[in-house]
Amino acid sequence: MSNMGVVSTCFCMRSFVHILRLGVQKMGYSQLHTASRCAAKNHYEVLVLGGGSGGITMSARMKRKVGAENVAVVEPHEKHYYQPMWTLVGAGAKQLATSGRPTASVIPSGVQWIKSRVTELDPDKNCIRLADEKKISYKYLIIALGLQLHYEKIKGLPEGFNYPKIGSNYSVHTVEKTWKALQDFKEGNAIFTFPNTPVKCGGAPQKIMYLSEAYLSKTGKRSKASIIFNTSLGSIFTVQKYANRLLEIIKSRNIAVNYKHNLIEVRADKQEAVFENLDTPGVTEVYQYEMLHVTPPMGPPDVLMNSPVSDAAGWLDVDKETLQHKKYPNVFGIGDCTNLPTSKTAAAIAAQSAVLDKTISSVMKSQLPTKKYDGYTSCPIVTSYNRVILAEFDYNSQPLETFPIDQSKERLLMYYMKADLMPFLYWNGLLKGYWGGPAPIRKLLHLGLK
Repeated sequence: MSNMGVVSTCFCMRSFVHILRLGVQKMGYSQLHTASRCAAKNHYEVLVLGGGSGGITMSARMKRKVGAENVAVVEPHEKHYYQPMWTLVGAGAKQLATSGRPTASVIPSGVQWIKSRVTELDPDKNCIRLADEKKISYKYLIIALGLQLHYEKIKGLPEGFNYPKIGSNYSVHTVEKTWKALQDFKEGNAIFTFPNTPVKCGGAPQKIMYLSEAYLSKTGKRSKASIIFNTSLGSIFTVQKYANRLLEIIKSRNIAVNYKHNLIEVRADKQEAVFENLDTPGVTEVYQYEMLHVTPPMGPPDVLMNSPVSDAAGWLDVDKETLQHKKYPNVFGIGDCTNLPTSKTAAAIAAQSAVLDKTISSVMKSQLPTKKYDGYTSCPIVTSYNRVILAEFDYNSQPLETFPIDQSKERLLMYYMKADLMPFLYWNGLLKGYWGGPAPIRKLLHLGLK
């Protein structure tokens, strides 16, 4: 693309951020504070399970639809985190403290925060049970419970994190250990893993690998390091366009990739990692490591396992276009807990929220939903401390790019989007229920052709 095209794209981005910032300032801080402190009721028109990305954005949207006093969010945790930032935290490019805010500050003003854990769903009776045995009924239910990390499914974890040289960007408790392990690297293998389960942000296990390679190069340690990516998958990325570019980067940086290799044990006292070869069951390989980054197995939340609302694997069973439950028409889902066949990312949640908003509006009016989710998701693949490949794609693993440039190229502009623009959009756009993904921008920049 010409330099003028890049300049115009930058101008559009700056203008968009300026407009959004003005909107946030006009809202005033009175609308950016805590939830109602009144006692929880036993019935709500809209009940939202989960106070993560999907739960908060949908509670904000539902507040505008039915009124704050008719919406409640069930969430046990006191802190809300912008988890996509942890890639940069693990590489020392951001501070962990900047990724979190009190849950009370992100729940929309006036919406009831039920500070408890869901233990049972009874969609046939339109109610849920909490950890204190209290029952809450609803007219409409939005399930946004995220997924569950299973470090314990790897022998030797999570206790292995008490030793040095090992970290994981997927947990608030272990992400800073990644940065410590990288700083303390001297000589040997730096190993990065990808489990044999669905994961959130499938590009994250690679991102920290590229950042670690860049750090070791910058600090003069690269010649003493063997960078190894052991993945359970059979390819480096699901979208061929981006896979081709990533393989070029891997080759140029002399990174070793072993496919169908699944981490099954960590012997942290010996700095050993044991992998099974998925092509030859029962065959294992032991790797010595100087640094180990673990991406844990993941799965549905316990409350969804064997639940009436879940599929055989335990994921929330929703229509992939409308996000409405396949059996219960007043139940809806969003985000990582669903069985939507797309990558589990915050970008996907943004696009899903816009569709789900329309779906619920239709259902409330006794109409059939017409707005369809195309599986849009995005993965900003950080390849160094100043470059990103912005992968965007749909259900069919076809590129669905926002900008009229080749997004498979590493770009400084995309790094600043990842590091600075996207966190701003998250806190001030998505969680407020105003950011539903880049589809309108894509249409504008592509003159309505996409």
